[in-house]
Amino acid sequence: MKRLLILGAGTGGTIMANKMRKLLARDEWEITIVDQHKTHYYQPGFLFIPFGMYTRPDVVKPKTSFLPLGVEVIFQEIDRIDGANNHVMLKDGISLRYDYLIIATGTRVVPEETPGLKGPLWHKNIFDFYTIEGATALADFFKTWPGGELVLNIADVPIKCPVAPLEFVMFADAFFVERGVRSKVNISYATPMSGAFTKPRASKVLGALLEEKNINIIPDFYLEKVDNDRKMLVSYDDREIPFDCLVTVPVHKGDAMIGRSGLGDEMDFAKAHKHTLQSDFFPNIFVIGDAGNFPTSKAGSVVHFQADVLTENLMCAIENRPFTESFDGHSNCYIETGFGKGALIDFNYDTEPLPGSFPFPGIGPFGLLKETRMNHYGKLLFRWIYWHILLKGKEMPIDSKMTMAGKKM
Repeated sequence: MKRLLILGAGTGGTIMANKMRKLLARDEWEITIVDQHKTHYYQPGFLFIPFGMYTRPDVVKPKTSFLPLGVEVIFQEIDRIDGANNHVMLKDGISLRYDYLIIATGTRVVPEETPGLKGPLWHKNIFDFYTIEGATALADFFKTWPGGELVLNIADVPIKCPVAPLEFVMFADAFFVERGVRSKVNISYATPMSGAFTKPRASKVLGALLEEKNINIIPDFYLEKVDNDRKMLVSYDDREIPFDCLVTVPVHKGDAMIGRSGLGDEMDFAKAHKHTLQSDFFPNIFVIGDAGNFPTSKAGSVVHFQADVLTENLMCAIENRPFTESFDGHSNCYIETGFGKGALIDFNYDTEPLPGSFPFPGIGPFGLLKETRMNHYGKLLFRWIYWHILLKGKEMPIDSKMTMAGKKM
């Protein structure tokens, strides 16, 4: 009996378990998935929690609800991968053999990497919204906060869902306007990037949106430390930003076991080919989603598009055929802009976001690089799609490769 082993039962691992169980004969292949956590979080929903739009039950479900019959599930922490001998060692001492391995361990936030960030003010005046604990603590804080200096800071890149910090400050603008206290809240967006976003055209459009909403952009701000006593952000070039409420996007890293296994970069992201998704070190190891060092967004749409490519390429490897699929870096992201509107971007490794309509030329119904109510509804609809279609590996009407149809140069 051959074995496919999947590390991580988040979005990527769950999708691949569903897809591969349909393709691999049960009398020939065992599929096992390993994860130390039993709870699945709809992470895009964390953004809505601080503003009272979602609560914890809206974003939490058991991981086993989305894994198919015929897949063995092991809830245990992973110690390391022994790629040379095709084994994975778990923390409890158990060793799992594999013929093919998929690394889908995602990324993690490490606020302790920044001096002072996780200090006395942590979850009192300093919050993250990339964890359920941070998002719910911030929701409680906002219920009684009278106003002051609200600063969102991105400590470093890459991060999960690169547009989420932009969404947060635009949501905050709308939230405080609707509460009648916007004049008492000064909102700043401090980023290590040179603009609002990594792609120049999108950065220009999104930066203009922030300016319209009177949100102060502080570019090229490389955070060195947080001074809790003075409530001050300090950069490496000694610039300072005062805050009354700091919303941080902490440093992100891959799973530490990737580093222990010698399969990653300096941030513990697994090194893999950006088109084939095959590990740089072993031909029977593949990587998907946030776990990899791919030069594209760490976003749910990327995992979805990569899953189609990985499914085909993994079958090619199993059947000893040349790879027939190539991932082009395709990513698309709905961007909440507040007041019931949203924007949408669609891009890949080679093409930056362009204006137009999506997914159908001239029809849409979604507009690219512009604010529309339909884009907002698309964002809200995606939660249902995520739970009922995406995680289960079902087909969606969006090609994994980016198309220029509907886009305007």
